[in-house]
Amino acid sequence: MAADAGDGPSDEEWMRRLQTGDDAALAPLMARWEVPVKRFIFRIIGNTAEAEDLAQEVFVRIYTKRASYRLGAKFSTWCFSIAANQAKNRLRWWRRRPVLSLNAWVERGGEATDESRAGASADGEAVRREQIASVQTAVAALPIDLRTAIVLFEYEEQSMGEIAAALGCTAKAVENRLYRARQLLKAALGEEAER
Repeated sequence: MAADAGDGPSDEEWMRRLQTGDDAALAPLMARWEVPVKRFIFRIIGNTAEAEDLAQEVFVRIYTKRASYRLGAKFSTWCFSIAANQAKNRLRWWRRRPVLSLNAWVERGGEATDESRAGASADGEAVRREQIASVQTAVAALPIDLRTAIVLFEYEEQSMGEIAAALGCTAKAVENRLYRARQLLKAALGEEAER
């Protein structure tokens, strides 16, 4: 998860500048948040190229909707809210135009990279990739509201309150979504292990 740089303005300060007409203030926000936004969207939709495109759309939306940002609010919550909406809209679009199934998109998506490869044997790496693929498939099979909550919590390390604000629900609803998502993942991954 990206964080404000200790030696520069905060995300909120960059947004204040953007709102007051300093268009160059978008660049540092993109530099800080582009990778986390791409990673988040990829985990929701399962396609690297689409995640790249949607991340760019998120920053276009941040620019065009800059006046609606509430000064003092946490930028990451607002940013992930926009990203979640963009991902949900893309999934809805795919469902209305089923040229390829969502599962086909997930299967064609970018490979997960294991950044801790040092010392891993080839066999261990293959097993690790299979486990990652199983988890990705199980997460991709979750309903969108559960998938979004689990990705924000587990991968983007957002708090219950931040997720609730991003998704427009209560912290209790987030807690329920996380519980249901974990139960479905446990069942799906348990079935996978039995095969």
